[in-house]
Amino acid sequence: MRGDRVHFLTGMDEHGQKVALAAAAEGLTPQALADRVAATFKATWARLGISYDQFIRTTDPAHKTGVRALIERIFDRNPDDFYERAYQGWYCVGCEAFKTEGEIADGHCVLHPTLTLEWVEERNWFFRLSRYTSFLMDHLAEHPEFVAPVSRRNEILGLLDSGLDDVSASRARVAWGIPFPRPTSDGAQQTTYVWFDALPNYLTATGFPNPSFADRWPAQLHIIGKDITRFHCVIWPAMLHSAGLDLPRQVWAHGFITLGAERFSKSAGVKVELPDAIARHGADALRYFLLREVPFDGDGAFSWERFDERYTSDLANSWGNLASRTIAMVERYCGSVVPPGEPNEIDEADAADYNQYGAALDGNLLHEGLRHVWSTIARGNEYVDRQGPWRLAKASETRRQLEDTLATLVRQLARQAVYLAPFMPERAGELWQQLGGPGLVHERRFSDPIEVTGWRVSKGDALFPRPAAL
Repeated sequence: MRGDRVHFLTGMDEHGQKVALAAAAEGLTPQALADRVAATFKATWARLGISYDQFIRTTDPAHKTGVRALIERIFDRNPDDFYERAYQGWYCVGCEAFKTEGEIADGHCVLHPTLTLEWVEERNWFFRLSRYTSFLMDHLAEHPEFVAPVSRRNEILGLLDSGLDDVSASRARVAWGIPFPRPTSDGAQQTTYVWFDALPNYLTATGFPNPSFADRWPAQLHIIGKDITRFHCVIWPAMLHSAGLDLPRQVWAHGFITLGAERFSKSAGVKVELPDAIARHGADALRYFLLREVPFDGDGAFSWERFDERYTSDLANSWGNLASRTIAMVERYCGSVVPPGEPNEIDEADAADYNQYGAALDGNLLHEGLRHVWSTIARGNEYVDRQGPWRLAKASETRRQLEDTLATLVRQLARQAVYLAPFMPERAGELWQQLGGPGLVHERRFSDPIEVTGWRVSKGDALFPRPAAL
């Protein structure tokens, strides 16, 4: 909506021991389990109104080709970056990673306390990650925005300061994965370590190794969870640099959502079923709650009580009420046609908030962007109460003031529909239609001027019905 050309990639990494074990527990092949989960994900994203351009699966043939090509490119450009080594250590199947002493508490991985760590000993291909410590430190110094927010960047700097160990790039005992391009010295064929398979999805989605991949690479932004920064901000850029490829411009690591002060965990039974959350107040309300309540640069909590409070206060009583009474008054006092009106101090104050909205979204602070839109909604409700259109409608001498007031309110609502469309696509589209806006709200650009004079409003169902007692 800013006018940029965008390619939004999401999907699933499907290989690894964790998936193979889960499939075996259900009596399924790993591929059958992955197919079922992929269908569930796609259906859920559709229900939540998430509009991606590409859904990549690491079982896709093109991805497998791209992974092998990337590894071969590293072999060709830096032959010493891969070498064979025997190793041993505690392995967490949940993380698909070896754990250091600092990552283990009471004999369990701190991120997966219900899973049992596995002691693993084998001989594999290793990637010489230690070679890239200086490169990564220099890159972060020259491009401090590469890892964000600042708290995550500081964690990576601390990791680099302590020195990097080389990492395993293949597995001998895991069959569910992409075959590593080269056998070990004893002729054994191993499987590509799941992170060396999963991370390249950003690159293989562009068509790599086809030369046309450069049309969409490097990526501007990777969005990840804070628990996997080491893979995305250390191993992945080292792999790319070893292969002679550009690094993504930025990796943004969001925090966790907790439930009752506990991190969501399927294995620990700490969960909220998405269908239940969507059914509570609708998909757009859930999107709004999560993006407003949970800071995108930190952790946040989910509770049914807080969800209900946000829905009633922000959506039903504030935005929904502003839309409902404005449209009703245009219908009643102006025959459903929006009257002319000149921009005023309300438009000027709103413009300042929308400038801040743009700055917040540029900085990936989505909760801050929403806060600025809600400032305009509060301003609109205060304006209605102050102007009292129902009083202005009683006398002919205040007709001009009535029309100016209603035009101002429709302009406000139209702008809100545009700026909230990325957050609440369905309800923003419905409001745009009720206001009589031309075309679809998602076809608008933030920079497009909005002239509402002559629009024909048509009040529909309430955007956010006030809930019955829950």
